[in-house]
Amino acid sequence: MDVVQILLTTSLDEECIRQITTISPKINLRDVSDFADAEERGDFSSREQFDAHLAEAEIIYGPGPPKNAIARAPKLKWIQSTSAGIEDFLDSDIIESSVIVTNASGGIYAISIAECVLEMMLMFVKKMPLCFQLKQEKQWETFSLTVLHSKTVGIVGLGNIGRQVARLAKGFSMRVLATRRSTRATTHTRNVDILFPQNQLPQLISDSDFVVLALPLTPETNNLIGEEELLTMKPTAYLINIGRGKTVDETALTRALEENWIAGAGLDVFVTEPLPVESRLWELPNVIFSPHVAGEIEDYNLPATKLFADNLRRYLSGKRLRNVVDKRKGY
Repeated sequence: MDVVQILLTTSLDEECIRQITTISPKINLRDVSDFADAEERGDFSSREQFDAHLAEAEIIYGPGPPKNAIARAPKLKWIQSTSAGIEDFLDSDIIESSVIVTNASGGIYAISIAECVLEMMLMFVKKMPLCFQLKQEKQWETFSLTVLHSKTVGIVGLGNIGRQVARLAKGFSMRVLATRRSTRATTHTRNVDILFPQNQLPQLISDSDFVVLALPLTPETNNLIGEEELLTMKPTAYLINIGRGKTVDETALTRALEENWIAGAGLDVFVTEPLPVESRLWELPNVIFSPHVAGEIEDYNLPATKLFADNLRRYLSGKRLRNVVDKRKGY
């Protein structure tokens, strides 16, 4: 019986390990998360031991493989990432190799991220940043509010997260616009009033009260939102980015916020993370942000490992895997 060597580059609890090891007696599971974490910190003192494990690995499960994985793991056939975004490790060697890459895109954290989008929209229309400020200053000052009802949200990227945002927005009786890369003509779909092809992005942007970016980072989406797009937005509109920081020209966005081209921005992702202390985004009153935690849910490893276990059964039986990444497209 051929043994299937699986390396864990992330630490799992006993239940997650049980989900994997009970699939087949052919599985040999090795936890190398300490080695992987050390390399991430720049500590290569265990490089020889790590390389010995990599040399036998057929499958890697975790956030991603170590650097130079193809050279270090000549028997590698499949990488299952616990993340949806794989751009951090998708180098040219992996792209050119025959190694299959699968990610965790899907429903694992789509609901949590979509709820964060609604949270930010509600905070803006209910003026919660002002409420927090007045509370800290012990000032009692009344002001008028507005509602999400009948507002227009434009979702750029109608994938799993985008569809969840659309579903929640409809619960507030919002008008929903969206773009999807594969759409060729204007149409509609579930919870979306108008679905535009990508080349009609300017119309979506100009019509929206909230522009929500739910995109992976690819050569096509890098700096997709720049000065021209920000100037196309309504001055009363808000930009919300829960996809990838580099899909927005952050310099142009900062200027747009400082000069009130747009009303504000809700950000969970940034070009550089952690956000540098010198960034002017820290000080702007019309910015709400969180430190890339919109998808951080309790017990995340359980559903992520459930996905991996299902894929592992498929792998062992020769079936097509779920969530296979087009390595050249980057998603």
